[in-house]
Amino acid sequence: PNAEISQSTSVVMTTVAGNKNAIGYVSLASLDDSVKAIKVDGVEATVDNIKAGTYPVSRPFLVVTNDKLNDLTKDFIGFIMSSEGQAVIAEDGCIAIDDAAPAYETKSGLKGKIAVGGSTSVAPVMQKLADAYKAINPDVEIEIQQTGSGAGITATIEGAVDLGMSSRELKDEEKDKGIEGLTIAMDGIAVIVNKENTVEDLTSEQIRQIFTGEVTEW
Repeated sequence: PNAEISQSTSVVMTTVAGNKNAIGYVSLASLDDSVKAIKVDGVEATVDNIKAGTYPVSRPFLVVTNDKLNDLTKDFIGFIMSSEGQAVIAEDGCIAIDDAAPAYETKSGLKGKIAVGGSTSVAPVMQKLADAYKAINPDVEIEIQQTGSGAGITATIEGAVDLGMSSRELKDEEKDKGIEGLTIAMDGIAVIVNKENTVEDLTSEQIRQIFTGEVTEW
C-alpha cells in the first residue's frame, strides 16, 4: 500500500535519485548516472548480456497499429524495420531485432503528419527514429506524445493516434479490439537504486519480495 506508482520513466529516475531508500526500474536505454543500476542474479544490465540471454530482465518495444493504417505511417514503419532504422535503435542503446534488415527504399514526394503516442520508455528512441526519417523526408511531420503504454494503446484503438508505442506485449482483450503489435526492438530493464545505496546485486527472488511487499527492510 505504500508503493509509489508512476507511468513516467523520468519521474521514476528523479524519485529514486532523491530517496536513498528507493528502488525502481527503468528502460536500460534511459539509464543515466543520476541513479545506480544493480546486478540481477549476479549479471550486469548490458546490451551484450541481454543478447546473450544471461541478464534475466528484458521486454519488447512495440509499435501498435489499427486497421486505419495509412500509407505514410506504413512507410515510417518500413523505415523503422530497415537497416537504417535498426541502426538508429542500436545507437540509442536498445537492442536491434534484425541485424540483416533490408535497406530503406526512399520514396519521393512523401508529405503529411504522423501522430505517435504511448510509452515514455519507447519515446526517446522513437524521437531519434523520427528525426532520422524526417532527414530523408523533410515534408513529413511526426508528433510524439509521451502518455504511457496503456494510454498509447487506447489511443490507437480509438484512432486518436496513427501509431502507438508500448513497452509491453499486447493483452488478448486489446488485440480483440482490432490492433496489432510489431516488435521493433528489445530493451533491458535496469533495476535502479539511489547512488548512496550500498547494495550492488540482488537475486530475482529478492527483487520479487521487495516489489510485492514481502520484504520492506533491505
